[in-house]
Amino acid sequence: MTVTVLAIGESLIDVVDAPDEDGSPILVEHPGGSPMNIAYGAARLGLPSILLTAIGPDARGAAIAEHLEAAGVEIAPASFRDEETSSATAHIQPDGSARYDFDLRWSLPPDLVVPPADIVHVGSIAAFLEPGGTSVLALVRELAASDHPPVITFDPNMRPSIVTDHASALVRFEELAAGTTVLKLSDEDAEWLYPDASVDEAIDRILALGPALVAVTRGGDGAVLATAADRVQVPGVSVEVADTIGAGDSFMSALIYQLAQLLDTDAATRADIADASVLATPVIEAIGAFAVACAGITVSRPGANPPALDELPPA
Repeated sequence: MTVTVLAIGESLIDVVDAPDEDGSPILVEHPGGSPMNIAYGAARLGLPSILLTAIGPDARGAAIAEHLEAAGVEIAPASFRDEETSSATAHIQPDGSARYDFDLRWSLPPDLVVPPADIVHVGSIAAFLEPGGTSVLALVRELAASDHPPVITFDPNMRPSIVTDHASALVRFEELAAGTTVLKLSDEDAEWLYPDASVDEAIDRILALGPALVAVTRGGDGAVLATAADRVQVPGVSVEVADTIGAGDSFMSALIYQLAQLLDTDAATRADIADASVLATPVIEAIGAFAVACAGITVSRPGANPPALDELPPA
């Protein structure tokens, strides 16, 4: 595949606080962070991936770099910083969901040279946490206004324990959405951002901001994918859940992979995706089914462990 994705955002170490077989608490560390997971997941599917992030010269930074390099993700040179690597402690709940405590740092260097890419992904904590959040917004606006804009994808992956000011977060979300080609969020994200709206009403509001395609994940119930002209319900897959860490990121990386497939096979241009002219019902259904299948595999095993392409059933 010749199409390249650039993911921009946080990398961190997930410190998972979960009981072992006899119920004793144990701490296990895994590389994490939504944009990092998305670059990793896309690379696992065979998509050339670059990550622009922030990791420090410590053991946790080295673990993240080793994790990414094992999947073939290129780490942009500006990612290496002289500061401690961020971390998040995930407390696994009885239903397999995770509650997080964060220790974070995020910024972009002022002299940043952005690696060229056909698809640029932004999102999660890095879209909201300052000082880097403002830089991410400026970069999205610059790319969207360029002569040959990339396909820009955005997943807010809201963290109310970090992003506590709803009014300012909604403003930032909508500013970024206005420059986005494809936007994915969970039903929980949609409810937090638009508490007075149903999922369908939230989708309508987001589409009105400018994205060509909006996808809302609904956990085990699958997902809704919508353009201004069409809306499809993609059913979930039945799996035994190990935990939900990385499920949404796996969905997002799979969605990006499907967009890259359209570009790589000349089935669409960037402009065809941006104006949704290529996103007819069968295309949206196929994109959604593939992404749901990838997320299903991810939740069936511990941690953010997305599938490789050969783990998926034939289309």
